Amino acid sequence: MWNCYGMMGGWGWINAAFSLIFLALIIGGVIWLVRRLDTNRTTPTSSTAGSAEAILAERYARGEIDEQEYQQRLTVLRGPQ
Repeated sequence: MWNCYGMMGGWGWINAAFSLIFLALIIGGVIWLVRRLDTNRTTPTSSTAGSAEAILAERYARGEIDEQEYQQRLTVLRGPQ
């Protein structure tokens, strides 16, 4: 039986709450999916990770290796010319 407010007794607020929860789950799922796909797209792979020389230069710039080691490894990477 419908009451004068157009809702079935006291169940109207429960329906509204479940509708909001359902909508929040859908929006949260879409956001999660977009972030996951974006993360997978920007994760470096072997073909897009950059050259070995660039990685070596980054390690030298961060101070992980000294100049002597940098020059030695750079010579090895460039090989005989």
